[in-house]
Amino acid sequence: MNTRGDIAMNEYEIMLIWDDEARVWIAINDDIPLTLENGSLDLLIERVRLATPEILELNNKEYQNVYLNFSIKKRAKVIA
Repeated sequence: MNTRGDIAMNEYEIMLIWDDEARVWIAINDDIPLTLENGSLDLLIERVRLATPEILELNNKEYQNVYLNFSIKKRAKVIA
C-alpha cells in the first residue's frame, strides 16, 4: 500500500498478454485475483477497471483508492 499525501492507496500491476492463437488480449493479476480476456485492448482495460472493485470486495480487500498499472506483453516476429 502506498500513500499520496495522507490518502492511502492500493496499486496493482495488471499484465496484458496477447494470445495469438485465440486472437485475444488476456489481463492477469494474482493479487486481486483477476483473469479477463477481450479482443480489444481498450475494451479489456475498461473491463478490468470496472471488475476490479467488485472482485476486491468479494475477496475482502480494500477497494477504495485503487490504482492499476498496466504492462503489455506481445511477441511479434520481425518481417525481413
